[in-house]
Amino acid sequence: MEKLDLDIPLASVTLKGDLIVPENATGIVIFSHGSGSSRFSSRNKMVAELIQQQHIGTLLFDLLTEEEDEINENRFNIDLLSDRLIATTKWLMEQESTKALPIGYFGASTGAASALQAAAYFKEKIKAVVSRGGRPDLAISNLPHVTAPTLLIVGSLDTPVISMNKMAYDTLEAPKEMKIVQAATHLFEEPGKLQEVADLAIDWYKKYLTK
Repeated sequence: MEKLDLDIPLASVTLKGDLIVPENATGIVIFSHGSGSSRFSSRNKMVAELIQQQHIGTLLFDLLTEEEDEINENRFNIDLLSDRLIATTKWLMEQESTKALPIGYFGASTGAASALQAAAYFKEKIKAVVSRGGRPDLAISNLPHVTAPTLLIVGSLDTPVISMNKMAYDTLEAPKEMKIVQAATHLFEEPGKLQEVADLAIDWYKKYLTK
C-alpha cells in the first residue's frame, strides 16, 4: 500500500493532501469535504479506510489553504471549490501511480456540490459520485450535464436536506439513486450510521467505478 503526504501544486496555490493507493488498486476516490472541514475529517477518514479495504485508493485533500479557510465566504464559494477539485483531479490523472485508475468522487455537505460540478466538467472521465448529507442543489444548473452515476445519501432526520436532495435528484439525468439512512441526522453521528453510509458508497463504487 502506497501512502503519501502530498503537496499538490496548482496554478495559484499548493494544497495539502493524503493519498493512499492499495496494492492492485482498481480505482481511486477523491474526497471533497464540506464547509469548515478538512482532509482530517474523522468521518471522511473512516469512510476512506473502509474504501481502501476494497482495493480502492483514496485522496483526501484540503480544497483551501489555511489562510483561505479563515475567510468564511470561501467555504461556500462552490465555483472556487469546484475549480480546486477539477485542478486536483487533472493533477492526479498525470501521476504515475494513479493515471491508469478510474476516478470517482465522494462529496460531503457543500463538498457534494463541488463534486457534482467537477463531474459535469469531466463528464465520462468521472465514473461514479457519492454524496453524503450533501447539498447537490447548490450545483443545480450543472446537474443535467453530469454523466457519472450518482448516489445521494441522506439521513432520515435531516429533513431540510432531504427536500434539497429530492430536487437535485429530479434534475439529474445520469443513472442515479437516493438512499435514506433511517434514524440518522446530518452528520450520521448515531452508532452504526456512518458504517451504513460507507457500505452504500462501496456498493456504488463496485457497481460503477471498478466494474
